[in-house]
Amino acid sequence: MSKVIIVEGITDKKRLEQILDEPVEIACTYGTLGLDKLEELIAEYSEDEVCVFLDADYAGDKAWRLFKQEYPNVRHVYTHRTYREVATTPLSVLVQILEGAHFAVKLPECEKD
Repeated sequence: MSKVIIVEGITDKKRLEQILDEPVEIACTYGTLGLDKLEELIAEYSEDEVCVFLDADYAGDKAWRLFKQEYPNVRHVYTHRTYREVATTPLSVLVQILEGAHFAVKLPECEKD
């Protein structure tokens, strides 16, 4: 079983790639998420441990409700509403969030201190 994190966009994906310290596939919804696209996405990762990491905004909340309704076993990880988006959340905060979700992470050298 592999670990998968589903994010909204490519900037979210690149942000998480900077700090993940274990093999994790990061899949993007690329914006609007309908039931058909959601089913296709989840079918691809049906044997994996799936975590959803969406923005703390209207679109992210709407996508999360759809995930929760259709796939209640999918784990959801939140960024702080202060930062609204995964892509704009400081790396040090993302490290704490992902550590709390049991992912192996590292803080890049340029972010330490």
